[in-house]
Amino acid sequence: MDALNRVFYGNTLEDWGISLIIIASALVVNKLVVLLNKHLIQRITERTSNKYRGVLIKNTLSPILLGVILLAIWIAAARLHWSETVYAAISKSYNILIILNITWLFVRLVSTFLDEQTRRTTEKYKAANLPIDNKLMPLIRRTIVLVIWAIGIVTALNNVGVSVAALLGTLGIGGIAVALAAQDTVKNIIGGITLFTDRPFRIGDRIKFDSVEGNVEDIGIRSTKIRTLDKRIITIPNSKIVDASIENISDEPKRRVVITLRLAHHTTPEKMKNAIAILKSIPKTIKEIESKDLSASFSDFENAALAITYIYFIQKSAPDITETISKVNIEILTQFKQADIPLALPKVLIEREKL
Repeated sequence: MDALNRVFYGNTLEDWGISLIIIASALVVNKLVVLLNKHLIQRITERTSNKYRGVLIKNTLSPILLGVILLAIWIAAARLHWSETVYAAISKSYNILIILNITWLFVRLVSTFLDEQTRRTTEKYKAANLPIDNKLMPLIRRTIVLVIWAIGIVTALNNVGVSVAALLGTLGIGGIAVALAAQDTVKNIIGGITLFTDRPFRIGDRIKFDSVEGNVEDIGIRSTKIRTLDKRIITIPNSKIVDASIENISDEPKRRVVITLRLAHHTTPEKMKNAIAILKSIPKTIKEIESKDLSASFSDFENAALAITYIYFIQKSAPDITETISKVNIEILTQFKQADIPLALPKVLIEREKL
């Protein structure tokens, strides 16, 4: 018993032993909690329809176990006798660890919640057969996590007497230099966020802006990739796309086509009426053409022809726009030939014939 009363660094051997037992007991409790979670709690949650609770417990278990260890260390240390300098150092270290551990727990809670919301949204969109675009969610998640950690670190430093304002002032000059160097990158990232939030187009859409036209292959945080009609990939910074006027061709409900047909000057009024009737009947033979809003009219007397303006709309469900236009033109040519409706020769050919 006398050995237990021997003093080491201001505390008896018995006090040191009790403090170590407290810490060891916390480790044993943590081990039992881990085994209980692995063999019982997780199996129970897997059998239920709501697996969110199991994921939440699994993700928050580590900071909770660390909190148990920190509590045990504090209890073990508080019952011992320390010098003022050592006690102040232990107290400051403990404050920092506690705040950082609480921040870690909060980060895990928020991350789990955001992941669950993303999963539910994805399932909802899949059930409704809607396009899914979750590329913005990782950026939002990462930003929120960084903000939470920044708040936690600042709080921890303030609690131990570190002047955060002075620290930021020291880093201010370097921060300005970095900000100027990364100005274009920041503009592109903000442009990427704008594209994700406004959604002027999606992956797979055919768009046109400035001199670029093609299908969107990828929308990144910094740039967007477009496969042009020449089957080449163009990578464009998001800031340029945001500042441009974008025409989303894929988003149109139907394609409007305007053509001018020119009949020979000797065309009779009866044949002109027949030509207009043929044009208005095109939707009966080509199902991709809508009968609604279709227009065919004798529009002008030209120098070498009688002009008919024909306006029709191709349904969005048409497999190929250019193929449909070709089918319409062939059908017009075929029916005009059968009805003996004379098309005017091009002006260039007429001038050559005169020579």
